[in-house]
Amino acid sequence: MRFKRYLSNSTMPNINFVILYVDSPTQSAQFYSQLLGLDPVESSPTFVLFRLETGMMFGLWSRHTVEPAATAVGGSELAFAVANDAAVQRLHGEWSQRGITVVQGPLHMDFGYTFTAIDPDGHRLRVFCPAAV
Repeated sequence: MRFKRYLSNSTMPNINFVILYVDSPTQSAQFYSQLLGLDPVESSPTFVLFRLETGMMFGLWSRHTVEPAATAVGGSELAFAVANDAAVQRLHGEWSQRGITVVQGPLHMDFGYTFTAIDPDGHRLRVFCPAAV
C-alpha cells in the first residue's frame, strides 16, 4: 500500500490525513511549500503529500482525478492557531506582502483574534489566537 508507512499502530482510527482537492497539485504544492516552509514527502502530477511537524499528513489531490469525483472544490478551511495577537498581526503582514489574498482582515471574534486568507483554489486559511477562557 502506497501510504502504509504513514499508518499508526493504534487500534482506534485517527484522523491523520487532511486532503484538499485542487486544480493543480504541482502549483498548489509550490504555494504550500512556501507557506509551510516544507518540501513534499511524495509528489506526482495528480497528488502531493506533506508531513507536518505534528505528524499529520497533508495532501493535495487533483480535483480532475479524485475518485469518486469531487462535486465541490475550494470549500474547506485550514486553521492555524498561534500564541498571541501579535503573531496574528505578523502573519497577516507577511502573507499580505507575499501576495496571498486576504478575504477578512484581523479582527476580534468570539473565539479569538483572527484573519482569513485563501489559497489558489479558494480554500480558506484562518490564522487565529484563541480567546482567553
